[in-house]
Amino acid sequence: MELGNFRLGMRTIKTGIAVAVCILLFHYSGRGTAMIASLSAVFALRQDMETTVKFGKSRILGNTLGALLAALFILLYRSSGNLFILEVIGVPVAVMLIIVICDGINYNSGIIGAIATLLIIYFSIPPNETIIYALERVFDTFIGTFVAVAVNHLIKVPAHEEVADLKEELSDIQTEENELNVLLTKKENEKKNQETD
Repeated sequence: MELGNFRLGMRTIKTGIAVAVCILLFHYSGRGTAMIASLSAVFALRQDMETTVKFGKSRILGNTLGALLAALFILLYRSSGNLFILEVIGVPVAVMLIIVICDGINYNSGIIGAIATLLIIYFSIPPNETIIYALERVFDTFIGTFVAVAVNHLIKVPAHEEVADLKEELSDIQTEENELNVLLTKKENEKKNQETD
């Protein structure tokens, strides 16, 4: 369904359904907030199964890394007597550590997810909770990813929408390629100008 530039496609509908399923699962299981599961479902759900599984794995790896670092830092912070200076220094260091680790293992696509998980867990953990809280958030990621994969498997996208999605992604890739070429040309020109000076 399209209205000018606004389009309601099957992927959008499936994303909404996946979030609804996460909310229902968490409500009826008493697991608490469905925030991380819902975010994982949104992040993982893509136009086809292969891409959904790929992004799902990426989300699980990123969230696991972020949660483990959050758990480690929470232990360190609490054992220090909750020193504010440790938080001011430690949280940014943990963020930088995630970037270094992800870059070192060639997992740049997971940096934002890992950092988001670290910050969400660290800043939302209730004072009386233990490290189990962080591990439960990793499990929430598995739930959200599984829901996205299941919804994508059960609800098929009409072929014409798949083609439209692929064309849109191709257009986005071409736009990014053009932007990179402009930046590359600019850098080459700057380098030539520096060499002639």
